[in-house]
Amino acid sequence: MTLSPSQIRAEFSAAMSEMYRTEVPAYGTLVEIVEDVNAAVLERDDNALALTPGEDTNRISAERHGAIRLGTPEELAMMGRVFAVMGMEPVGYYDLSVASVPVHSTAFRPIGRDALAENPFRVFTSLLRLELIADETLRDKAAATLARRRIFTEGAIALTEKAEADGGLSAEDAKRFVGEVLETFRWHPEACVDDATFEDLISAHRLIADVVSFKGPHINHLTPRTLDIDAAQAEMVAQGLPAKAIVEGPPRRACPILLRQTAFKALNEAIRFPVDGGWQEGQHTARFGEIEQRGVALTPKGRALYDSLLAVVRADILPAADGSNAEEYVAKLEEVFAAFPDSWRALHDQGLAYFKYGIGQGAATGDDLPSLLDAGALTISPIIYEDFLPVSAAGIFQSNLGDEARSDSQAASSRAEFEAALGKPVTDEFALYEAMQAASCAAALEQLNASAA
Repeated sequence: MTLSPSQIRAEFSAAMSEMYRTEVPAYGTLVEIVEDVNAAVLERDDNALALTPGEDTNRISAERHGAIRLGTPEELAMMGRVFAVMGMEPVGYYDLSVASVPVHSTAFRPIGRDALAENPFRVFTSLLRLELIADETLRDKAAATLARRRIFTEGAIALTEKAEADGGLSAEDAKRFVGEVLETFRWHPEACVDDATFEDLISAHRLIADVVSFKGPHINHLTPRTLDIDAAQAEMVAQGLPAKAIVEGPPRRACPILLRQTAFKALNEAIRFPVDGGWQEGQHTARFGEIEQRGVALTPKGRALYDSLLAVVRADILPAADGSNAEEYVAKLEEVFAAFPDSWRALHDQGLAYFKYGIGQGAATGDDLPSLLDAGALTISPIIYEDFLPVSAAGIFQSNLGDEARSDSQAASSRAEFEAALGKPVTDEFALYEAMQAASCAAALEQLNASAA
């Protein structure tokens, strides 16, 4: 029997979570906090996100996103093929160089509504931009180091090719595939550069050192989804986890939008450098624990409003890495974002967010959407945002890499180069949400008309 891509994705997500819990025990604590908070929210009657029973609620406990940083175009192209076996397609282009992080990225994830409901596992996948290393000698050394490594096992490559040729994998082959691919994401403490080169790479950027210095890219965080990130953040602090001072993204709202995320800071981990046929002990800081709260997906109009309001906030105040101005930043964020409508109907009627439509209890009056919604003949529920925020992603990266990772340099966006490395274009996330909303609306209207006939 051939397993569906969603089944393989679910098995891989579960295996990844188990592995990361073993590697980073604090992640297990994070998952337990999130599970307790989510259970409490679902028991209340004030479910702010208006989750759709059976579609949204069933996926929450298993929901994860991970992040991985790759070094070469060849690694990215192969990773895309591996994720395709699991029904995960590249969605969106993220240029993090605007926040002085020398990578550009995409999110590999399922794209259909049914596939998302079955298992929404997603991996934020970044490609190092070696051209942003100013020192030519160091850049050449980094490129040579990356060219020597092989991050995929022979088994992973062979099973990927088999899935491509046969249109899928059997249950037995899928189990082997998950085990082989997991090796790419596993932590390896042995560096493949000496300590002097490692320090030079850190001087260029901590993230560059993380990508170049090891034989595999290793998962650098795994993120469960919470329904109340403020409650989860408070519990993280109560349990002694080194949580960030502020939650990244928009402020707390009655109707959550886009994505809010927080994390505990990266761990100092023991690593070993090769020296004279032996090993020299060292330290590296890269992996951390993150949680997220997802809101409604915004339309281009809604995203433009979000971006403009965030720009106003950041022009006035930037959150300090040490949390010293956390209260002032949050206050400014809440003040400025008061201009963003905070009811589902307002977000819907002003075209700021995407929604699913359902059949209500009211009698149909009129044939336009506002009239049908006013009469209760149709209902709306938010379409969950499945993607990422460039500024938030960069903020999480920076805050966990340390202040010394910041720089004033910026580089031009290079989507064409990223897509060339990947071997195919990335999907426009707005088009996916638009199609999901349109299909939901058409189905609801058809059902309404059929019942009236």
